[in-house]
Amino acid sequence: MADDRRGVVGYALLPKKQQSFIQDSLLSLCKSKGVDLVKIDQDRLLTDQGPFDCVLHKLYGEHWRKQLEEFQIQNPNSTIIDSPASIERLHNRISMLQVVSELKIESETDTFGIPKQIVIYDKETLFDRQSWEFLKYPVIAKPLIADGSAKSHKMALVFNHEGLNKLKPPIVLQEFVNHGGVIFKVYVVGEFVKCVKRKSLPDVSEEKLKSLEGSLSFSQVSNLTSDERNGDKYYKLMDLEDTELPPQSFITDIARGLRRGLKLNLFNFDVIRDARIGNRYLVIDINYFPGYAKMPGYETALTDFFCDLVGKSWSEEKEKDGIDKRQLVCNCDVEVRKIVSNTCCSDGEEQEKSPILQV
Repeated sequence: MADDRRGVVGYALLPKKQQSFIQDSLLSLCKSKGVDLVKIDQDRLLTDQGPFDCVLHKLYGEHWRKQLEEFQIQNPNSTIIDSPASIERLHNRISMLQVVSELKIESETDTFGIPKQIVIYDKETLFDRQSWEFLKYPVIAKPLIADGSAKSHKMALVFNHEGLNKLKPPIVLQEFVNHGGVIFKVYVVGEFVKCVKRKSLPDVSEEKLKSLEGSLSFSQVSNLTSDERNGDKYYKLMDLEDTELPPQSFITDIARGLRRGLKLNLFNFDVIRDARIGNRYLVIDINYFPGYAKMPGYETALTDFFCDLVGKSWSEEKEKDGIDKRQLVCNCDVEVRKIVSNTCCSDGEEQEKSPILQV
């Protein structure tokens, strides 16, 4: 290498996120490709640190937002991953899915959309069944705010009117769609897209619904008796190896459409296949900067992404000084932009959001 300069990615993460994401395997691979990951000191001003070709973060608050703005002004060639304004859209469970409805993707065989849902702001509307008569039981009740806090993960499956008593608006009521007990989680890292499958809520038949009362919080799943578990015929459908993944090109088109619409580089989204219509898929949730460490091969995907960002930063500098610094970056193998399929266990950070519910 003719020059000693290396790419530098500064990261600002909460301790739990840092522990799960900044693994030795990621640090080592990045280093071998000429990119150093450097921890940002959150007790110092961001503008006093660096230089950084890219700032990777998952922090919130007005103070941090202003620091990013000031850093960007002083370092116009650096890239912020991602924009706080774009991230904020995912903190509301209604606005996060609006972009799905705006996508225009052509497919001869498959369709997509979002489940029927409504925002309930007060108890009066909640108990006024006519206000949301287009939804049929069971429904999933989710907090309107999805900011990653413990409170935002408190969800429940409501079986009848009695189950509404424990709900506290503002909430989102979303139709529960039978989907064969399998959820597809699609990870996006820039242009890279990877789809994995995992167990989800089992189907609830009309017959079964008649015997269920009230509601069941997702955190109560483990309290069900072993007899209930063993007697659930739907668990026979939960052999993930027998579950067919969605068409690769179709999911990739949705992922890239969401990336453009959301203006985000790091996110994942949950997709289910409507059991009533085998070729219809529903996007039910979108998460910013998910638990990538549980994604097989996450080190390679993230390293290639960082290399691309560093190359972009140096390319912009080249326009000013005429030196092609991209040639000094790592020999990053260009990731084949395709979906890699395999099963995956649940992400630790999202454990409560997609449990295995036994009813």
